[in-house]
Amino acid sequence: MSLLRVHDLKAAYGSVPALFGVDLELAAGEVLALMGRNGMGKSTTVKAICRMIPSQGGLQFAGHDLHALPSYKVARLGIGLVPEGRRCFKDLTVQENLVAAARSGPWDLKGVDDLFPRLGERRHQRAASLSGGEQQMLAIGRALMTNPQLLILDEATEGLAPIVRQEIWAAINRIKTETGMAILLIDKSLRELSAVSDRATILARGHTVWTGKMTELTPEITHEYVGV
Repeated sequence: MSLLRVHDLKAAYGSVPALFGVDLELAAGEVLALMGRNGMGKSTTVKAICRMIPSQGGLQFAGHDLHALPSYKVARLGIGLVPEGRRCFKDLTVQENLVAAARSGPWDLKGVDDLFPRLGERRHQRAASLSGGEQQMLAIGRALMTNPQLLILDEATEGLAPIVRQEIWAAINRIKTETGMAILLIDKSLRELSAVSDRATILARGHTVWTGKMTELTPEITHEYVGV
């Protein structure tokens, strides 16, 4: 049974249509890569799932109709978002950022520190004083502190130094293997996506154009829909 099911999803920014029919499914414990070139609707799909923009179509999570819920109730239902651009509370400390989002469950300050030791070392620093990579770690830790059933990462390695990207991918792999949490990933790195994802869904111009196992993703498909 699907944890998340999106069917014929349509959305717009004001009078400008952005999604014309997105379909995707994600089972509990599965990692799904949401792929496509820039501007094809990936982040818009995430915003629709999290109820940040209005949309139409089928949108169900854990048996609930997300269309009936405001965004804060979607988060409480068990969807943790690591948004594009990090969006940490820069005037709060690392610990305050993490505690502000905390809900009861296995993920706590100790668990986040174990995943990202740098955050433990900088617990009392303001988020504004952190490097870009450390802020990204904080954004992931903050989402984990909500103890979600589904973790959504929107371009979590974008703009980071290679060594920091490696740390982020290692953390994502740990989350997958050690917790069995469902993960929806948006990223440009096909190699890393292929290593951690079970399946992929590809979007083009606001439509789902391909879905299948990562092992079925051929060079021809990636060239047509993903490559520059």
